[in-house]
Amino acid sequence: MSVYDLLKPALFTLPPETAHNATHRLLRTAQDTPIEDALRERYTVSNPRLMTEAFDCTFPNPVGVAAGFDKNAEVPRALGALGFGHVEVGGVTAERQPGNSRPRMFRLREDRALINRMGFNNEGADAVGDRLDREPHPDVPLGINIGKSKSTPLEEAADDYLYTYERVANAGDYFVVNVSSPNTPGLRELQNREALEEILGTLADAGASPLLVKLSPDLPKPAVEDALAVVDDLNLDGVVATNTTTERSSSLRSPERVERGGLSGKPIESTATDLVRFVAERTDVPVVGVGGVSDAKGAYEKIRAGASVVQLYTGLVYEGPSVAREINEGLIDLLERDGFGSVEEAVGADL
Repeated sequence: MSVYDLLKPALFTLPPETAHNATHRLLRTAQDTPIEDALRERYTVSNPRLMTEAFDCTFPNPVGVAAGFDKNAEVPRALGALGFGHVEVGGVTAERQPGNSRPRMFRLREDRALINRMGFNNEGADAVGDRLDREPHPDVPLGINIGKSKSTPLEEAADDYLYTYERVANAGDYFVVNVSSPNTPGLRELQNREALEEILGTLADAGASPLLVKLSPDLPKPAVEDALAVVDDLNLDGVVATNTTTERSSSLRSPERVERGGLSGKPIESTATDLVRFVAERTDVPVVGVGGVSDAKGAYEKIRAGASVVQLYTGLVYEGPSVAREINEGLIDLLERDGFGSVEEAVGADL
């Protein structure tokens, strides 16, 4: 039994956001100290089979931290020391905003899931940009997730995204346009083709690269195809599939299933993998697979479905700090079993 297994019952007695903030403070304390070096030694799996390249980035392994965990780019180096192959910070918005009222995060323990309605709470592009310019970067690729400020009208969204991008432009190894969070009113309306063309075109013209777009698992398939047409037309660099879902399966058992917000974790795993496959079959750009990843089997399924790399957040909550190491060790075994020399060889094997 790991230390996290021993601590988790006590941690789970705290409200989810309180527990998250406590974890964040511990990581912040460890960052840039000998503790960070000890974490890296314990949790990093170094194996050339795990290395992969996508959208001009070289990933030491395919397992990353999804946006939402480190909204203000405070602990990317500590997260890299936990063995993750990349870290995506944000979502960052042009304006500082407190997000929605609490409580706004809920554990669905029986379902190994979370529901959140955080609402892009973050310090804003100026503060985050200053921190990224001032502090060292992690030794793994750093992605920056960009959202729309709540107060900005939809018709002014392109300028809002552009302001945020320009404040963080020097720090990111790649940039993700988030138009799919369910917790900012009207945001998902920006997934229509005309709005996507304006927002993504504005960023592309400003030199944003590599530039990816994050899609919702709730989009009808024709709308996904429209979004992918924009990706192809603008020569974007990748697609992140998927964000959280507002759908609630009848199989959910936890009483918290009635809460509003985006559902993440195990219940959306198969839906997210299906969308990864749908996207990978229709575009040649790399796909980032997100949704329900918590073990090597799930990560491998997304890779074989077409994901070049995968990300997790809820899996870190339930599995603890060793999750990246355990997934990467398991991936090596699965690659060996199936005769693949590398992760890159396995990408899209089931298409």
